[in-house]
Amino acid sequence: MQIDERRLPVSTMDDEQLGEFMDENGVGLSVDEARKIAGFLGRDPTFTEMHIFNVEWSEHCSYKSSGAVLKKYLHTTGPNVMLGPEEDAGIVFFTEFEGKRYGIVIAHESHNHPSQVLPREGAATGIGGIVRDVDCMGARVIATADPLRFGNPQGENAERTKWIVDGVVEGIWQYGNALGVPNLAGDVYFSDTFDDNCVVNVVALGIVAEEDIIHSAAPPQAADEPHVMILVGKPTDDSGFGGSAFASKILDEEEQAEDRGAVQVDDPFLKNVLLMRKANEAVRDAAKEQGIVIGVKDIGGGGLACGSSELPQAGGFGVEIDLEAVHVALPEMLPETICCAETQERYLLVVPEGFADTVLRIYNEDWDLPNIYEGARASIIGRITTEKNYRLKYQGKIVAECPIDEVTAGISYDRAAEPYEFAGGEPEFDMPDIEAALLEVLADCNGCSRAYIFRAYDSEVQGHAVIRPGEAGAGVMVPLDDCDAAMALAVDGNPFYSDISPYWGGVNAVAEAMRNVAAVGAVPQAMTDCLNFGNPEKPQAFWEFDESVRGLSDAAKNIWLKGYEDTPVPIISGNVSFYNESATGSSVSPSPIIACIGTMPDYSVAVTMQLKAAGDKLYMIGPRKDELGGSGYYRALGHGPGPNVPIVDFELHRNMIYAITDAIQAGHIAACTDISDGGLLVAVSEMMLGSYAKGQLGVSMDLSDVETALRLDKWLFSESGGFVMEVKAGHEDAVAEIMAEYGVELTCLGEVTEESKLAINADDLQAELALDDIRHAWADSLAEILS
Repeated sequence: MQIDERRLPVSTMDDEQLGEFMDENGVGLSVDEARKIAGFLGRDPTFTEMHIFNVEWSEHCSYKSSGAVLKKYLHTTGPNVMLGPEEDAGIVFFTEFEGKRYGIVIAHESHNHPSQVLPREGAATGIGGIVRDVDCMGARVIATADPLRFGNPQGENAERTKWIVDGVVEGIWQYGNALGVPNLAGDVYFSDTFDDNCVVNVVALGIVAEEDIIHSAAPPQAADEPHVMILVGKPTDDSGFGGSAFASKILDEEEQAEDRGAVQVDDPFLKNVLLMRKANEAVRDAAKEQGIVIGVKDIGGGGLACGSSELPQAGGFGVEIDLEAVHVALPEMLPETICCAETQERYLLVVPEGFADTVLRIYNEDWDLPNIYEGARASIIGRITTEKNYRLKYQGKIVAECPIDEVTAGISYDRAAEPYEFAGGEPEFDMPDIEAALLEVLADCNGCSRAYIFRAYDSEVQGHAVIRPGEAGAGVMVPLDDCDAAMALAVDGNPFYSDISPYWGGVNAVAEAMRNVAAVGAVPQAMTDCLNFGNPEKPQAFWEFDESVRGLSDAAKNIWLKGYEDTPVPIISGNVSFYNESATGSSVSPSPIIACIGTMPDYSVAVTMQLKAAGDKLYMIGPRKDELGGSGYYRALGHGPGPNVPIVDFELHRNMIYAITDAIQAGHIAACTDISDGGLLVAVSEMMLGSYAKGQLGVSMDLSDVETALRLDKWLFSESGGFVMEVKAGHEDAVAEIMAEYGVELTCLGEVTEESKLAINADDLQAELALDDIRHAWADSLAEILS
């Protein structure tokens, strides 16, 4: 069969001509990369091959700038890891129940560029892609989370920022609510650095029995009996063509209109049938009943080219595909478009040939896909081969024929890193009125309640939620019916710390995520990371990335997995998003975002942050230090960032986390929250208010016995990591004993009162704020800012 004559003319063009030719044809490969491809093929690549390598060698798919750094630093294994980051999602051990070992499946991705260009569609397809990653592992999808970073809603681009916020939130709630998956956690930051590039990260969780895990690889049985590849879902169209390459480029505002074609189009209702209404599960059950091993992979970034090459290659096989067998939505589609378009709601399966008819019947007849969405169906598109080759045929010609290992191997670069030092100094100012300062911090767009955003999300669907968004720093759910074991999820990453020190920004992202999980009573078990940075070809930007990953690693390595001394908390999945930079050279703040999973044996002892009973004592652990660099206090008062970012004491954090989880699980704690953004006073204020600001209890703080060299305002607003806890009456000695066991100093702050106010008594300060004033500043500000 003849090879397609439409070729990338590598052999006949000089570098300048070749570069111009690829630009004209929407190919982001470098000239050197194009010549390398021609070298191992031994000929000029076809147009289809050119586009396949354009996506497979993109930063998004190949990790060509980041792979070496991730390998150097990150710890991805551990005694509780059931599957590390080698597939679409990681799996960490959850619990044993009714004779089965269950794991929590977690995936973490970015959808930044699409969400900047088409906010609703970009965010919705981000949710769609991440739940497919979890579903294709054989798991039941149980939750999502959404860490978000937007531009300044009060800056020069305020109207555009508000449009993006509205679209992103709409996309998340429309897709997640229609799909029937609860939103369990999230966080939001606003900064000028995200004006031209928002950051939209998405997390999905699932639950799976160990015996039901499905791998994204052609099964080994394909060596002994014929196996076929089946495409399931929407008909392939041209949406998202070049999407992975688009995610690996610098955004140019003048090109955004044409970039919109690289954004996928979502359909949560078809996904609902495939995933939540259990069409996929029916296929898995049928295979299990017959003792058949199958491979499953979702089709996301890179489209069919990515999924159809990685699925057989992971099993040590090749594949031959007839692109005319692919069900399509448009007439006369080019083979490269069929191959590389990122049409949503699609899966690939590798199954024994004798099982294929059963698969087709389940999807096309039992679940009637063709009548749920026009053109949707399951189709056999190819055969697995023992020859490790990737061959695509179309209209009587071979449009791609490559060694499959070369297609999936990607390419690697050793980028230069150039360090720099933060140039800002510590601000000097007189101590302000504490009451007015607290209200300023609480009303700031980065200090106020996020209920205006998360109230759009359904957290109750499926009926497993225990602690919902806003009720604590982590969400908690019980994923198995009739089982008391619970899991917690928190997402964190403060970009203002990373602006000052990328290393300590990375450290603090891990430390805060682990503190938030611990504050509900769960023990941190595993993490994922989504690393959002600027242009890796710029040495200072690449240094920011390297430093951040080093910080993540050091924190995971030194806080330890509880019960396993000197064992890092593993990072079991993640993503890297580079080129979050505009054509003007404006880059996002270094943004390492962590999702942390925790577990607890009994959900009934989990605690929220809201105060419970007047007369209970309020305690703090974690000393206050002169660490207000990047703080909410300095920002709200207009004092600039300051250089003194929180420096995490690893041993202290380890002991605090162990102590607080012991105390909560023993039933001694009524309410708890971590100390982070805004410091101690914001933490206490949020405990008084609760998630929807309906709290009525107050706090009387007596600080007259506190010994500190810090000026009082810095002590009250310092963002040094720690915890505030409400100890149940009569349990004070038991809590003190647990803290002493871990060498953690316990500071009494005062007590919970019936009076709806915050009263502060210190040697140099008598302050009093009505709870209604605190409520208005914190609860109403975001709606006022964004409306």
